[in-house]
Parts: sequence; structure tokens; C-alpha cells
Amino acid sequence: MTKRRALPALALICISALAATACSDPTAGDSGADDAQQTAVNPTARLDGVKLTMWTAQNTVNAPKRVIDAFEKATGAEVETQAIPDLYEQNVPTKLASGDRPDLMFWQPSISTLPFIQPQQNLLTLDGEEWEDRLGDTEKSLGMIDGKRYAAIVTSPAMLGVYYNKDVFKQAGLSEQDFPKSYDDLLALGRTVTDKTDAAGFYEAGGDKWPLQWQMQVQLTDLDKQWWDGLNHNKEKWTDPVVVAAVKKYKEKLLDAGLAQKNYRTGTFTGQADALWKGEAGMVLNVTSFQSQLQAKYSTAEIDEKIGWFPVANSTATGMYSPDQTNGVVAFKTGDEKRQNAARQFLAFWLGPNYADYIKAMKIPSVQPSVPTPDGLPQASKDQVEALPTAIGVFQAKAIVAPDTHLYLADMIYGKKSPQQVAQAIQDQFAQVAKAQGASGF
Repeated sequence: MTKRRALPALALICISALAATACSDPTAGDSGADDAQQTAVNPTARLDGVKLTMWTAQNTVNAPKRVIDAFEKATGAEVETQAIPDLYEQNVPTKLASGDRPDLMFWQPSISTLPFIQPQQNLLTLDGEEWEDRLGDTEKSLGMIDGKRYAAIVTSPAMLGVYYNKDVFKQAGLSEQDFPKSYDDLLALGRTVTDKTDAAGFYEAGGDKWPLQWQMQVQLTDLDKQWWDGLNHNKEKWTDPVVVAAVKKYKEKLLDAGLAQKNYRTGTFTGQADALWKGEAGMVLNVTSFQSQLQAKYSTAEIDEKIGWFPVANSTATGMYSPDQTNGVVAFKTGDEKRQNAARQFLAFWLGPNYADYIKAMKIPSVQPSVPTPDGLPQASKDQVEALPTAIGVFQAKAIVAPDTHLYLADMIYGKKSPQQVAQAIQDQFAQVAKAQGASGF
């Protein structure tokens, strides 16, 4: 419990430590070299003897594998991946503050998370790279801070929605006509599954914590731009009754009502996929990385036969989009010009000659309109692509700070916080980090 309470302080320590590291780093404040016109990159130029490191989260360590293998074969370089222990967004700044830094790293390219690694001091700017103009409009808007590009966008934002087991729905007498048009409808679906089958209505991953945020997030989709702007200028609060009500509904109407599996306090992200596939749970509310687990294990035909997907928001049948750490890759100022140029070359290779092969192998939509999305994607993926243009952003895409909502919700499911205390903890961390970052109004 002490560790969880210390998280806002840890965030402030990371901000301060990173700033201090940047000030003492002779390369950190020298933006002239990378702000100038970039030298054109040959994606397949020889790099014999050059070794790069790339940090990834534990659940995405294999995501760049095919690109790395192809890059190494084409250039002679070596790229070593290093999986950072969860929670990734917490542990990366801590490692950076200690002076450790990679050449490349997956990082969420959103306004709430990209600033946390002090991009102006720590990262190479990527403005003017050849691949930048190839990005789609939504993807091009990501990875930017104060008009400068600090992240290459390699995948589209994740879609948040409901994955369901078709056999379980059939057993419960449910069809597409029963898909929810609101969060209350979704809870009613969970009740039907729980009452009419041997499956749990939902599988919740309290053990891994981070997926806990989604049930709350869906309920905040009626909040308009004015509310989020107010939050970002300290005029609205996370303790607003609508936020407290969302936390309370999740606890009382889903968890306490028995709509989740019995071990929801210790459930895991990988356990979600296994339980849904086996029909031990009827539904999972999660983002696209959940689907990636299935695609790594099963064929498109197998997935289409067993798993479906539908969008849902608080009062509409609308999906949600969520920038995540697999969308963006950043390159660090290391003081080694040869490695920095090699890192740029790696990105040019990824989004250049290798891109069509990459998305085909990964079975994911293209971020480049000129490169067609590969054939053979599961229907769930096609449904997500269709839902993206009208999707509503999760709070990571709207709030200037993304508080550790999942940790406070975990405290709640472990009996250590009430819904009101969860909202207060979220607000306290949000305001503290916003103030430390110099946000207006704090």
C-alpha cells in the first residue's frame, strides 16, 4: 500500500531527475544538430559493427522482432531488445533518471505520456524524415510536442471495445441484435451471460492492474471537449460526481454484482485471452494488444469462428481509440553520432522498404495510405478499422497527464479505497504532476 501511495511522488522524482540528467548531459541540451535539416537516410546502408539497444514492454518484446531480423540481415547491424519490467510507463523514467538510456524505445506518442520522458532534452527530433509525409492524418497528429516530432508512428492507435466468445453468446441466446448501445446495455449483457451459461460475464485482470481502467473509461465518453479543457486548466476535477459515479458503477454493478470471474483480483492479461478463447468468460473489454495475443496463437479463420468484437461507449454504440506504447518509437540522444544515425536508419527501414512486410506479418492495419492494409485480417480487426473514424479518445488522448487510474482501482478491488477515495487519488496525482510540468492553472 505504501508503494502505491508513493506513486505521485515517484512521478515527481522522475520528472526532476530526468531534468537534472538532461542538464548534466552534454548532448541533452544541444538541439542544433538534430533540429537542423536532416541528412537523407539510406535505409539499407551497411552498418557492420554497429549495435543498438531497443527497450520494449514485457508484452511487446516480440513486436519488433521481424523488423529487427530484416534490418540486421540488410545492414549488418545488431539490435538487442530489452524488456523493461511492468509497469512500463513507471519503470522507464526511473531507468532514464539513473542515467541508463537505449538507442530506441517503444513509447506512447500522446500528449499525456510523451512529455514524461522529457523529449526536448532526451530525444532526437524526427522532423523531415522521409516517412513522415507517408503517415495518415490521425497517425501524423501523434508523436508531436510543441510542433516538433519526437516519435515515429509504426502502428495505428489501439481501439478499445468488447471482444466476445461467439459460442458463449449463442449459449446465452444472444445475437448481433443484442449488441449494446450503452454501458448499461453492456452490463445487462454481462448479466445474461452470467445467468444463462457457465461462463463469467466479463474477465477482469486485477493481477496485472492496467486493464482495470477500461470499464471506467467507457463511462466517461459523454464528457465533452469543454470538460477536458477545463480539467487541463484546473477548472474541472477528477472528483467530479460523474467520475465518482463511473468508479462506483464499475464496483457495484459489475464486480460486486458477480459479473466478473471469481479470481478477478488476480486475473492477468494473458489469462483474459485464454479464458475468452476457452469460453470461460463471455466478454473482455480491452484494447488492440489483446487481439494481438490471439493473432499470435491462432489463424484468422480460427479467430473469426470463435471471437467477435463490437464498439461501445457510455450512451452510444461507438468505439474508443487509445494511443499506446506500441504506436510510437522514439530515438535517444546518446552522444554517439554513429548510433544516432543508425537509429534513424532503423526507423527509415521500418517505415520504408520493410513496412509492407511488417504489417503483413503482424496482421495489422497500415498507418500509410500508400501501403494497403494486408488481406486476411480477422473480422474483429476490420470492424475496428471501420469504427476508428468515429471513435472517441480515451483520457490519455485528452488529458495533459495520464494518472495511474488502474493502481487506484486496484486499491479499490483489494478493499483499500472507496470510489470517492479512488477519484481523489486520481485528482491528487493529476494536479501534482501537472503542476510539476508547469501546466497553466496549476
